[in-house]
Amino acid sequence: MKRDIKQRIRTFNEERNWDQFHSPSNLAKSIVIEAAELLENFQWNDKEFDIQKVSEELADVMIYCYQLADKLELGVEEIMNNKLDRNEEKYPVQKAKGNSKKYTEFDL
Repeated sequence: MKRDIKQRIRTFNEERNWDQFHSPSNLAKSIVIEAAELLENFQWNDKEFDIQKVSEELADVMIYCYQLADKLELGVEEIMNNKLDRNEEKYPVQKAKGNSKKYTEFDL
């Protein structure tokens, strides 16, 4: 049985009365903290890591991201698609393919 993740996150927090702690700034801080914990898995070796630990930290980051979007009444898919639209304009395939330059560094 597939459950709606946004509603599941809401219910989890409502049952624990945690929404009071979830201001946008607190959620943004939590995203960064959890992202650092994710990065810690690759601190000394980027080829050998515990996939279970990585998946748990990645899930924490994503849950906080969903919570922040929900708090700000932003549609996750909509904002991601909008950003991808902008990125496609800034990083055209013919200029971006195979390099890591920032769009401001492309030859005009």
